[in-house]
Amino acid sequence: MENTYASPSSGELSSFNSMSGTTTRPVKIIPLQHPSTTTATSSSSSFSGVLTRWSAKVKRMTWMEWIEFFLPCYRWISTYRWREYLQPDLMAGVTVGVMLVPQSMSYAKLAGLQPIYGLYSGFVPIFVYALFGSSRQLAIGPVALTSLLVSNVLGSIVDSSEALYTELAILLALMVGVFECIMGILRLGWLIRFISHSVISGFTTASAIVIALSQAKYFLGYDITRSSKIIPLVKSIISGADKGKSRKCLRFLRAAGPLTAVVLGTTFVTIYHPSSITLVGEIPQGLPKFSVPKEFGHIKSLIPTAMLITGVAILESVGIAKALAAKNGYELDSNRELFGLGVANIFGSFFSAYPTTGSFSRSAVNHESGAKTGLSGIIMGIIMGCALQFLTPLFEYIPQCALAAIVISAVIGLVSIFQL
Repeated sequence: MENTYASPSSGELSSFNSMSGTTTRPVKIIPLQHPSTTTATSSSSSFSGVLTRWSAKVKRMTWMEWIEFFLPCYRWISTYRWREYLQPDLMAGVTVGVMLVPQSMSYAKLAGLQPIYGLYSGFVPIFVYALFGSSRQLAIGPVALTSLLVSNVLGSIVDSSEALYTELAILLALMVGVFECIMGILRLGWLIRFISHSVISGFTTASAIVIALSQAKYFLGYDITRSSKIIPLVKSIISGADKGKSRKCLRFLRAAGPLTAVVLGTTFVTIYHPSSITLVGEIPQGLPKFSVPKEFGHIKSLIPTAMLITGVAILESVGIAKALAAKNGYELDSNRELFGLGVANIFGSFFSAYPTTGSFSRSAVNHESGAKTGLSGIIMGIIMGCALQFLTPLFEYIPQCALAAIVISAVIGLVSIFQL
């Protein structure tokens, strides 16, 4: 059999056949071509086209648009209607701020930290987010779900009574902030579209049940196994049932809200001084001081948790922020929102804060109270600052069970039975 090959010498092949007199079937000769630079440069040309369009857009931006790009708060500040917005912003800020003070201490205890770190986490990040965040109703600070994640992970590394535990929690805030900023810069906020509502519902419901069960020890009067799983918690509660302490005379008390629980509990303890009720104890007075996070040698072991908390931030914060933005008639960029949350966590870590994110319950209260702009968040931060500066001596007599009631009442709303 005669083999024919496609090559640049197609002319020579034809002349050879004619001279030999042999008859062959027609063969389509494909000239051999050297690699063209057109294909190789197509990707680079498209990239240069994108770069050209981006540079042209940058050149067209005015100085006001630059300010708005770096400080999203400029948009609502420049259009603020003092007569229409000031009163509802003040009312919403005061309402959520009063709610945040006891909640922040409760969530810090859930995270295995001293209550003061909850107050710190509800102070600096709020001011930073008011400047860099794009949502006007989102209330950030310590939340139950993030606190539970911090407790579960750090509890497996070091005992919560050691100073290293606190240092790792603060370092975790810095890492979460860096991850959130990177996701915002890379414009990865669209990832929330691929997470179904059923997954979110199941995740928050299971977390709410675990959190509520972990706080039962403050009501039952005996220790419960520390775990992130439901079955070990239930077994621990049942096995220690004979150690419980009943107080029938207190059954009429119900926590009508965070502030009510704190006021009633503190008043009762101050009057009767019951020895069986554990108190919060002494809380340092004053604003947090600037300090750089330490223990960077543990970064590698904390990366999975930091990524998980960042994912929770996408689910919890960006989701509710976009919903509130739609209800209030303004657009929200999820990438800028992630960047704002990241900056808030980074700055917070320099003032002894552990990871913070947006809260479902406080954001809903903020919206229902009529908040129009980020000024309500600034009011919350001012209230937290006043609490740190003047009220911490009063917090010493708050019962632990009152803080536990606040945690349980806050996570009940996360349980979704019919959407699992």
